[in-house]
Amino acid sequence: MSRLTKSENYGYRDINNIIDTLCGKYACLEKFEAGKSVAGRSINAVRLSYGQTYTLFAAAFHGSEHITGNICLMFLEELAEAYENGGSLEGINIRRALEGRGVIFVPRVNPDGCEIALFGASAAGSRAGEITKQCGGDFSHWNSNLRGIDINHNFDADFAGLKKREAEEGIFTAGKGRFGGSRPESEPETAALVSLCKKENIHHVCAMHTQGEVIYWGYKEHCVSRNKQMAKILAATSGYALNTPVGASFGGGFKDWFVSYFDRPGFTVEFGRGRNPLDTAKALEIYLKAREMLTVCAIL
Repeated sequence: MSRLTKSENYGYRDINNIIDTLCGKYACLEKFEAGKSVAGRSINAVRLSYGQTYTLFAAAFHGSEHITGNICLMFLEELAEAYENGGSLEGINIRRALEGRGVIFVPRVNPDGCEIALFGASAAGSRAGEITKQCGGDFSHWNSNLRGIDINHNFDADFAGLKKREAEEGIFTAGKGRFGGSRPESEPETAALVSLCKKENIHHVCAMHTQGEVIYWGYKEHCVSRNKQMAKILAATSGYALNTPVGASFGGGFKDWFVSYFDRPGFTVEFGRGRNPLDTAKALEIYLKAREMLTVCAIL
């Protein structure tokens, strides 16, 4: 196929132009707004087919991990083409496999953070000076939202424990990453995903991050058997390792919240290898290695 989504750095407008083009091309797709960021940017979602249940793929929680938005859109594009034309992806007839089900994509959960990581102070508006100080002028590693809150530490999952672990690691204030805020769901980006999951009947979620080629699965005692079974399948189809987070990386995450709130499966997948931010030129290479895993995840 001729790919619309390329291995290039995409700003907010680029991402939305691709979404609009894909939705115009494929009747099975529908764009809707899940919420707005601190700066008022739309957090756009795309629905592939209406169903009784959905698989949710959410990407770019962290600014420096904007490459996951490319990977998410690459998968959306190929899945939509296969579904629309009755074709197959990784040997699976997508329309048949998704009968009665749908898939929802959120390619850029943290649009403000991605803009800062890509374009620096010019994307931070009135907070440019403060953010410049917080990141020491190294915008490429900015992970938080515009207020300096790490979205993937802002969900209501063992939040008190997370704050204790933050303190133990000397994390006390807003900054370029890892600070979860003063209370869970304080950020509009977090609230957007929470609202989406409560509104739609989400069967399981895949939170897309970088890097390490690792799959984090489950959360505490919730849904252990089903989570582990699905995680083993995802690992087998990708070559990614299974692992569990430690320290301040544990708790407060989207996957943690979803699994504990709904007692349904959830996975955090760390795509690619290297040091963040990964080279966006490798987006297609990373996607192709993970395509079978993503396809299986969509239909499990």
